[in-house]
Order: sequence, then C-alpha cells, then structure tokens
Amino acid sequence: MAAGTATPLLLLLSVLCFVGASRAANVTYDHRAVVIDGVRRVVVSGSIHYPRSTPDLTLPWRRRWCLQMWPGLIQKAKDGGLDVIETYVFWDIHEPVRGQARRKDLVRFVKAVANAGLYVHLRIGPYVCAEWNYGGFPVWLHFVPGIKFRTDNAAFKAEMQRFTEKVVDTMKGAGLYASQGGPIILSQIENEYGNVDSSYGAAGKAYMRWAAGMAVSLDTGVPWVMCQQSDAPDPLINTCNGFYCDQFTPNSKSKPKMWTENWSGWFLSFGGAVPYRPTEDLAFAVARFYQRGGTFQNYYMYHGGTNFGRSTGGPFIATSYDYDAPIDEYGMVRQPKWGHLRDVHKAIKLCEPALVAAEPSYSSLGQNTEATVYQAPSVCAAFLANIDAQSDKTVKFNGNMYKLPAWSVSILPDCKNVVLNTAQINSQVTTSEMRSLRSSTQDSDDSSITPELATAGWSYAIEPVGITKENALTRPGLMEQINTTADASDFLWYSTSIIVKGDEPYLNGSQSNLLINSLGHVLQVYINGKLAGSAKGSASSSLISLQTPVTLVPGKNKLDLLSTTVGLANYGAFFDLVGAGVTGPVKLSGPNGALDLSSTDWTYQIGLRGEDLHLYNPSEVSPEWVSDKAYPTNQPLIWYKTKFTAPAGDDPVAIDFTGMGKGEAWVNGQSIGRYWPTNLAPQSGCVNSCNYRGSYSSNKCLKKCGQPSQTLYHVPRSFLQPGSNDLVLFEQFGGDPRLISFTTRQTNSICAHISEMHPAQIDSWITPQQNAQRPGPSLRLECPREGQVISNIKFASFGTPSGTCGNYNHGECSSSQALAVVQEACVGMSNCSVSLSSKNFGNPCSGVTKSLVVEAACS
Repeated sequence: MAAGTATPLLLLLSVLCFVGASRAANVTYDHRAVVIDGVRRVVVSGSIHYPRSTPDLTLPWRRRWCLQMWPGLIQKAKDGGLDVIETYVFWDIHEPVRGQARRKDLVRFVKAVANAGLYVHLRIGPYVCAEWNYGGFPVWLHFVPGIKFRTDNAAFKAEMQRFTEKVVDTMKGAGLYASQGGPIILSQIENEYGNVDSSYGAAGKAYMRWAAGMAVSLDTGVPWVMCQQSDAPDPLINTCNGFYCDQFTPNSKSKPKMWTENWSGWFLSFGGAVPYRPTEDLAFAVARFYQRGGTFQNYYMYHGGTNFGRSTGGPFIATSYDYDAPIDEYGMVRQPKWGHLRDVHKAIKLCEPALVAAEPSYSSLGQNTEATVYQAPSVCAAFLANIDAQSDKTVKFNGNMYKLPAWSVSILPDCKNVVLNTAQINSQVTTSEMRSLRSSTQDSDDSSITPELATAGWSYAIEPVGITKENALTRPGLMEQINTTADASDFLWYSTSIIVKGDEPYLNGSQSNLLINSLGHVLQVYINGKLAGSAKGSASSSLISLQTPVTLVPGKNKLDLLSTTVGLANYGAFFDLVGAGVTGPVKLSGPNGALDLSSTDWTYQIGLRGEDLHLYNPSEVSPEWVSDKAYPTNQPLIWYKTKFTAPAGDDPVAIDFTGMGKGEAWVNGQSIGRYWPTNLAPQSGCVNSCNYRGSYSSNKCLKKCGQPSQTLYHVPRSFLQPGSNDLVLFEQFGGDPRLISFTTRQTNSICAHISEMHPAQIDSWITPQQNAQRPGPSLRLECPREGQVISNIKFASFGTPSGTCGNYNHGECSSSQALAVVQEACVGMSNCSVSLSSKNFGNPCSGVTKSLVVEAACS
C-alpha cells in the first residue's frame, strides 16, 4: 500500500495505535538545559527521518499488530535510552507541485512518537541538506520569477514563510506542540546557514535575522534553534553539528549547550567505500559533551534508513542511508553500538540530578587527563577523561586511583564509583548476514530453488534510443539539463544529425574522434542507434569529459546523447544553481580539422518513453511488454518485469542486484531506489581494523575498497503483499536479471568480550550507599528476537583470548572450565549473565588481566 493512502483500515489503526494527547507543557530554557514544566532536563535525542522508513501499516496477514517499521524504530529508540526523536520536514515531498500540499504522513509520524511517550524536535528548515535531492527544496521553487535562494530575496522569503506557516499550522491543527499537549518541544528554522552565509554577504545576514524573527512570530509555544549559526539572534538557541561538540559554547550565557547533529557515522556515495564510526569513539564524544556542560545531544542518524525513489542528493548519494547508525537500514539494532550507547545514556541519566543542579568544575589530573565535577548539596557526579590518543593513564581523584584507557571517559554518578567507561564495552556484538534466497527467475531446473520466490519468468520492453515523443523540442545550442527537465526525470536526450559526404576534414576515412564535455552526472553516446561510449562523474566531481572514436557512414548520421542525473546538489553556497547535462563543447575532430556541433540545432526529449507509459506500474497494461524466454541481456536501455512471491516470515528483505549495471527498481509500483552495483569503490583507503583512538573523520574508517559501493537494496515488508508481487527494473547500462536474488537478514552469532577491568553491568547500579556490595564485571547475552533461546555455545574462553566475533582464539592462558560454565548458564535461555569470578573459572594465570569471550547462536 502506498504511504499516505487513506483507507478505513488505516484510520482504524491510527485510533488503535495513538494513545491520545497529554496535558499541555511549558517548554523554555536557561543556561544549563531545556526546561519542561519548570524542570531542567538532560536530553538524549536521535534522528529518524519519516520518508526514509515506512509507516508499515500492519495488515491482517502480518504477525505483529501495530508494531512495524515506524513504531518498531521508535520503540527501539526508546529502549536505547532516547527521550526525543528529531526529524527534518521535507518540503519537496509535501509540496511537489506549488500549491498542491500533501501531508505525507508527517502528522502520523509525530503521533507515533507521542504514542511511545517520547518528545519531538521538528526541524522545519525548510532547507534540510540531509543528502536529500536539492536539499529538500522542491525544484519548482527554482523557476519562481526573480527568486534567489537563502538570501534577502522577497520571492524566496515569501515562499519559505508560506511553507513554514503551513507546517506550523498543520502541527497546531493536530495539537502536536507541547504547549497544546503534544510531543513537539523544539523546532528549527534554517539549517547550517552559518557554514555558508559569508558567501551571501550582508543580504545573507539580513535573511538570517528575518528567518529567526519569522519563526518566533509563529507562536508555537516552544523554543526555536538555529544549528551552526554562531550569531543566531535571541531568543533562538544556536547549536552545534559535528563529530565532536564538547568545546562548543553558545553565543549567550542564557542559552544551553546543545548538539543537534552528532554524526554517528557517515553517508555512502556511489563509487565510494563504506564509512563507519567505531562505537568507542562515538561513546567518547557523547560523554565528553555531557562532561563539558552539554545537556541536549542528538544522533544524526539514530536510524538512517533508505533513500527510496529518486530522493537522493549529492549528487551520487547511494540508495542506502544506513549511516552506521545504532539502528541499521533494515530496522535492526546494530550491536554493540546500540547497546553500548544505551549504557552510556543510562550512566548520564544517573548523573542527571547533579548535572542540572550544579555548574561544572574542571581540574587537570595530569597530561591529557581531566576531571569534571558537578557538586550540589545532596548530589555529586564526576567525569574522568583521558583525551590522549595513544596512552592509557592511571589518575588519582578524590583519594582513589582510576585506570583510564586512552581516548575514554569514565562516568562516576556518585563521584566515587565508575559505572561506565566509554572504551570498555559491556554490550554484546551481533553478527548478521543477508542470506540469499535463490530465485527461479534464473530459468533453472535446480530443485533447491526456494519455492517462495518462484516466478513466471521475465518479460521485457525495449527503451528506444533517441527522440520518440511528440512533445520533443528543438533549439539551437546545448541546454542545461535541470533547467530543461525541472527534475521531472533523471534522463534527458540530446539529439542531432550529421551529414557526411566523405571529404570532411574531421574524418580519417570513416573514423572521427568525438569529444563531449558535460556537467554530469552520467553520459551515454549513441551513433546511429548503437552505443559508442559512456562516462560518469563521481561524488568528488560530477564533470565529464568523454572522448571516444566513432564510425560515421555516408549520408545522414544520428547522434543521440543520453544525459542522466544521480540526485541534485544539496549542500553549499548557491548549490541550487549547480547545473547538469551536456554543456559542450561537442566536437568531431580528425587529422585535417574539426566540426563543433555545440551551436547546431539539437532536439530534446525529457525522460524515457517507458516512464511516460508507466511501465513501472504493474496495474497499467502495456503492449510494450514482450514475454519470451529468450529475453535480451547485457544490453542497455531495457525494462524487465517479473512476478514473485515474497520471502516467508518477517525477516528484513533486500534484493541483491549483482549482475545488473545501473537503473531503478519498483516493487508493486513503489520505487525502492536507484541501483548501481557496477560502481566500485577505490582500491585503496580502507583499513582492516580501525583504531577508535584519536579524532574521527569521514574517511578514517572505510571498508569494502575495490568492491561495489552497494549491492543490496532494501525492500520494506510493507511494500510486499501475500500471493503475487511485481518487480520491474529499468536497466540503463546492461545486465542479466537472472543473476539477481532476494535476500533476508539473518543473525549468525551473538558474542561478548568482557575483561576483569570492565565496570559491572550498569543495571547492577542501585544507590551510592549500596555500591560497596555491587558485583564485579559480568558477561551478558540476549537473543535478538522475541521467542528465541540460546541453542549453542560456539566458543567460550576465559584467560587471554584474542580475535573478533566469529573468529575467536584461545590464548596461552585459558580456563578449562569456560565452555561448561557458559553452557550451563546460557543454553536454553533467552538471556543469561555469567560473572567473571574465580569461583566460576578458577585462576588460570595469576598477575594477568583476564577476559571472558563467548560466541553463541540463537534459534
């Protein structure tokens, strides 16, 4: 069912899944914190973007009533210790055509957050960046007469105010601001404008002040923020974005220290390696922020999700927006990141009474070590930090000695006992894989084919080369693509003809060299209907300069250029003016001269014929489809269609597009995004193991060098239906659809690695007075899915084991009792805890810090 479709069942579920509004709350702030009903709050927030996941209306054939993607994500965020869900508002999906507004489930999403008992930070923007197409602006905005984006321009301000007012009025109409009893406690206007405002000069500053005043005038009853805007005028709160914000200071002593984007990883680009951020470093950044006076921190992203359809920006942003977030693209918790951050949040919340009651007091404990104390009459909390990127430290604090691993923070909720150290992970590790389900689309007689994926074979339709539409237009010279297509399609055909008599100076016999310069992003060249060459830009530079030899025939020769965009620019000063398409020169050259075709007459066609015929929509019958077992493969410009039955169960589903070139895919008429498995990451730049110590950057920790940036493409369960489903592909470069496969997400192992130096499990903390009897460190395992139990202990070792989950090894020191002890405690249980004690394991080697590692399977 398409998102946003109104049905009686949807309305029923909306009633069942929303518990109703709370009483009105008064939200303000002071120099320490956001204040809700007169109470300062230490807040943990996480970004989940509603269009990058699905509402997942639960239908009768689903096993989980009222708990699919949005509710499931939000509940996992709450279980992870979050207080707030943060989301942008995406103008382009709410008003794709000027004056034609669509809610697109924003109200429903906010209500889902409220239903879970969490707050909302609504980042209206309306510029959002977010690696989203055109930064979230609808492309029609570009064509408003006299408009200049994000500056003191009357046309832009009028449109921006109209949309912002519409969003605020919609939220008010649904009673969703905290002042009305709703969950929205904060709103944001503009977005990271301070990063670029100097390019706009005085007009930029005037615009920023106008935006702030306009937002405040809307009377939402909650505070407004501006991120990355050091001169945000009162009463707006200026906030920080980045990998670290512990050194950030608000522009007024009356404003709290807030971090609106703590980048939990980084985005993936087609042609790039896969970035990730170590858990220990992210936890370090969080603890340092709260240590240094912060009281509101947001993960960007907590769940990244998927860029469905043509929503990616960049250009060249991949369809996956996983972001190495605590909840992965498929909605599964990423361990140990989710679990360790949950423990960090619990530790911070134990300190909350002191954090909101006292001012921080800082003192040095030695080189690169620091103590921060929050002391009030009845409470005390302390943070001990070692910011050295190489060396562990032992420090003395309040008469006690503490060991601090490099690049770590220890949290002491009572100024004495360590409840958590950011470098010592108590949470388990989960290893998963996308398990392939072979499909009979391979036209195989193999009886091992999974019956759930049986299909009726493939149909195909040929996308014609060049101009086929009656509404094509002819103009002299080369036209920029975005101004021509208004982004109605990724594709623009440029077509012209060349008359060859045989004595042309640009010919060498029948050969000539063709040069084409383009602003990007992808270019294919056809001579007389045959592919003659292709080229692509990259995330670092979309520019293309294609040179290829071509063969011309006597008489008329047809030159067709297919220019393709891969998402529009979304960031930077004047990003809205960044162009695309063939801008020239287009030139034929030979030994005796050249022919410049740049100024000749060109005919233009916006989009593909198959798009106009809605070939992606299985409900529309078209005579273009050909059903033939001998369908063409590895040829450009072909549509493919098949039927399949969805994989059984409720495991997350993806399609592995290995074997295809580049294109877009639709499941039951809904686009799952662009696929491009042939776009490979560079061979170099990756590391086998990324050291969490030291400052993180987006290119520090990379994996999958030399491999496709993305082969797996998420198919939300809500896109699937019982019985027959339709899969449609448009293949631009050429591929073999028999090679694609469906996959489901399966957990292989759960693992944990705990040393004698680790603090006890955080849930064992009771009160400062009782912590003298607090148990020592213990290893805890829990099966990831309800109803599962631990069925097998694959590995257990106490002593000096080494390795990682799935590849552990015994060390020189190893207890012979480890496997039996863990088996007795864990097998048959949904979760278990094993104490690191000599009573359990003996003492296989004295004078050595010992560890317990376990790998287990659940079923």
